Amino acid sequence: MAESDAFYMYFYSGHKGKFGHEFFKFEIDEKGRLNYSNDSKYRRDSLIEKSLKLSPTMLNEIKRIVEDSEIMNESDDKWPRRDDVNGRIQLEIVIGKRKINFETAKIGSLSDIVNTQDPEGLRVLYYLIQDFKCLIMSLISLHFKIKPIA
Repeated sequence: MAESDAFYMYFYSGHKGKFGHEFFKFEIDEKGRLNYSNDSKYRRDSLIEKSLKLSPTMLNEIKRIVEDSEIMNESDDKWPRRDDVNGRIQLEIVIGKRKINFETAKIGSLSDIVNTQDPEGLRVLYYLIQDFKCLIMSLISLHFKIKPIA
């Protein structure tokens, strides 16, 4: 595979709290392999792990969503640092020769980013994450016919 075709995406959102380490994460590679994990101890739920193969069309759509979001032009220098109590968000994307690896404090809602040093950059991140959470959960639900954990 040519370097210009390189693609990788990793997303993690999690925290350690009353119910232990709880997280939601997914990873997509250039071959279209989607790995999904969701671990919630609330109500004694257990780890859910699923893998599936995305079609080339879906993989191209994911790349388009990333490009259209302009997240690759952002910087996390002024974003709130991770917080071990409230959790963290990590987003890593490789498209061709470009790479980002962002880490910030967990974002609960848009109101959490209003008074930060870079509300516009965090807004881009927030909406991209919401779009991908919905897309990934839809793909998992359609493929495995399971009820997602919100």
